Amino acid sequence: MSLNIPVIRLLVVKDWQLFQKQLALYVLAGLVALCFLGLAKPWAFYVGSLMLIIVMVSIACFSIATSLMNERKEKTLAFVMSLPVSPLDFTVAKLVGNLVTFAAPFLVILGGTVAVVLFTPLPDGLVVYSLLIFAYILFAFCVSLAVAMSVESEGWATFAMIGSMVMINPFIMGMSQITEINDRVSVDAIVWTPEALAVLATLLGLGAAILGITTWVQARKPAFY
Repeated sequence: MSLNIPVIRLLVVKDWQLFQKQLALYVLAGLVALCFLGLAKPWAFYVGSLMLIIVMVSIACFSIATSLMNERKEKTLAFVMSLPVSPLDFTVAKLVGNLVTFAAPFLVILGGTVAVVLFTPLPDGLVVYSLLIFAYILFAFCVSLAVAMSVESEGWATFAMIGSMVMINPFIMGMSQITEINDRVSVDAIVWTPEALAVLATLLGLGAAILGITTWVQARKPAFY
């Protein structure tokens, strides 16, 4: 199976151009949250961290809802089918388009978070903790994207999207119960313990595996339906 790279590129660029203004607003909201974190006050840290999680979850949901779910609702797939594009091309275009749409603000806010922790009075141990939370959000995005690409039901796609994102609270609580991770949050040093590396590797590995399997299954379809 060969890929129609020019058409895939056009579909990815189309998604990016449609959503770049909204994504810029999300990045702006994330920067406001980082400003609160940078104050290094207990109340500001709580407000900033809560805002940051809300912004990141919103970015993940926005990308999937606008690119996949709304497209099906508005029945624009017929236009795509009129192009010289195969189910494999469409799958790759939607996968890459969603990843680009999500990754751009994700990486900007991730880098901003690390910079705020390192260059403010906040303990450097928060870097590891923050990266694990970002890794979970990335994993939840991969799960939501895989479900949205695999099912026609908007209800199931919404359920997967909300359910995976809501589980961030149990994830954070679970990390607080791991002594090797929790005890190093307040220290002024970046310490990657075996437990933290295991959690990070598991989240990234599962996310990649889910997207890989989804792409393989969708690409084997002989038609769009």
